[in-house]
Amino acid sequence: MTNSISFPPTDVATSHPAVVDIISRLDSLTPKAKILGSYIIQNPGKVVLMTTRQLAKICGISEATVVRFAMFLGYSGYSDLQRALKDLIYTKSSLGKNLDVKIGDVKIGSDKLGEDSTSEIASQDSGRTLLYRVFFEELSELQFFYETVNVKIMSQFINYIIQSPAVYLVGSRISYTSAYYMGWSLTKVRRGIHILKGSDSTAIDNLSVAPDGSLVVMVATARYPNELIKLSKLTKRLGHTLLVLTDSQLSPLLAFATLSLVVPTKSMQSIDKNPISFTGNPSNMLCAIKYIVQEVAAGQGEALKEHQQRVEQVYLENDIMFNLQS
Repeated sequence: MTNSISFPPTDVATSHPAVVDIISRLDSLTPKAKILGSYIIQNPGKVVLMTTRQLAKICGISEATVVRFAMFLGYSGYSDLQRALKDLIYTKSSLGKNLDVKIGDVKIGSDKLGEDSTSEIASQDSGRTLLYRVFFEELSELQFFYETVNVKIMSQFINYIIQSPAVYLVGSRISYTSAYYMGWSLTKVRRGIHILKGSDSTAIDNLSVAPDGSLVVMVATARYPNELIKLSKLTKRLGHTLLVLTDSQLSPLLAFATLSLVVPTKSMQSIDKNPISFTGNPSNMLCAIKYIVQEVAAGQGEALKEHQQRVEQVYLENDIMFNLQS
């Protein structure tokens, strides 16, 4: 447990407005808040990639103290404070330390690169800097997904896909990319997979003639296209089962879903303060899809094994009956 600071803050960090604000308030803070404030001053780049639980643990305080501290500084919450500090993750002074991040039981540290490599990275041109900025943003998003996704709902989602004889994957605009990838991958592990483009008028025709009780998996990411909302209503009216794979609890498709799996992203937690990028955050969604496909493949293998066992049992019973009659 770390309750003290072992190295002085960098010039870059101490010149940052958010850090300057904490420094100016340090003497007036409670002992626990002072420990937290000191850690943030010394490790702003690390804090950007840490959850409230991780930060609370390393400072020996409660998660509630972390949230209250952020609000005391005038932020809406801890995530808002992280956004204020985000640019420090790309500076030369903090890049090496920021690579010391733990996701689950896997640790990615600057020791993997070495001191020379870290210095070389920090001195790259602006294009290279942007590459590492994107990398760390996606790494932070994946960590958030890992810690907040509802595994129970994900398992139910997978069971629907395994058990349904006909599955229709639907997406539109940017979400069609994810829907197509999911559908194409599922065709490699099972039959009865159909991929529909929501903006194509034939999607309505295909769903209208789909077998009764078909499974429709709709991938919907912000901003949610009207055609997917209309197809969701149609799916429910036709009596098909609708699963929605989306990125927010605010998705309008959730109202029509039999089951919904929200793939959380940090950027969706505060839409008013952080307008959604037109490119979205595809890493979390693709990670969820890859896991779903792998589990469906494993489930299909088990289902095939059970089917073969039932067939063998039928043959055995018929053979016994034939011998008795003889």
